[in-house]
Amino acid sequence: MSVTLAEGNVGQVYTVLNSALPQQVEKRMEALGMTRGSQLRVLHKKNSGTLVILLRGTRFAVGRGLTSNIQVKEASEWKTK
Repeated sequence: MSVTLAEGNVGQVYTVLNSALPQQVEKRMEALGMTRGSQLRVLHKKNSGTLVILLRGTRFAVGRGLTSNIQVKEASEWKTK
């Protein structure tokens, strides 16, 4: 079942399915490592809707405007490569 990243729960691991972001923003997120199939973990959820995520070993704060346009699905475990 897919949800938006904004609906994510703290501590949960997700796999990115797709995003509906403006092209320039999508390219930037891809440059940071958020590509289809990549995994991330939600570390913290602020009251403003901003999420702190762990993506490819780096922590990022991502606003609600972006996370509400990123489709993810729950991953059963954190894959290490």
